[in-house]
Amino acid sequence: MRANPLKTALVWAAIAASSPLWMSTAHAQAARYELDPDHITVAFLVDHIGYAKVLGMFRSARGSYRFDEATATLSEVRIEVETGSVFTNQRKRDDHLKGPDFLNSGEFPRMVFTASGAKRTGDKTFDISGQLELLGKSQPLTLQATWNKSAESPLGGPLGKPYVMGVSARGSFKRSTYGMNYAVANGWVGDEVPLIIEFEAVRK
Repeated sequence: MRANPLKTALVWAAIAASSPLWMSTAHAQAARYELDPDHITVAFLVDHIGYAKVLGMFRSARGSYRFDEATATLSEVRIEVETGSVFTNQRKRDDHLKGPDFLNSGEFPRMVFTASGAKRTGDKTFDISGQLELLGKSQPLTLQATWNKSAESPLGGPLGKPYVMGVSARGSFKRSTYGMNYAVANGWVGDEVPLIIEFEAVRK
């Protein structure tokens, strides 16, 4: 009895699609990116007694993720921020922010955002839903991200011109959910903390 060529081909296609080898090959298409420490901004805004918002930033951050350009698939996101690097251009305020009333950077030196994936919301826009770990607690946080550009950098080095991806992201959280309650009740320091994240990442 002769085998049906079409049926045989479909069987082999099903086996290939379900095999670990096929899965590892697909995963390998997602390149690893590392955030360029010279081109990353993690900033925030906090309301001060209703008069104006204080703009601050963290001067030390690092991170990495995987991204497949062909399918726009994001995975393995991890961004670490050194809480002791907080800077608001006022030394007394910065020292207060590093202390136990706010970031408590002596006990909790890092703030970490992690995410396993993202939802595509447009041609180059994404919702990245993950977890923000701060003061020893993890709470959900969603970043609205825009993939600005991916291209070989015009600025080369000893190893040639790197392939760079640029991203803008925004989000916000309530600091009281992490137990950071200083001056929340009297409204002197805002509870809602908008985040401003801009970075370039180098493909490895």
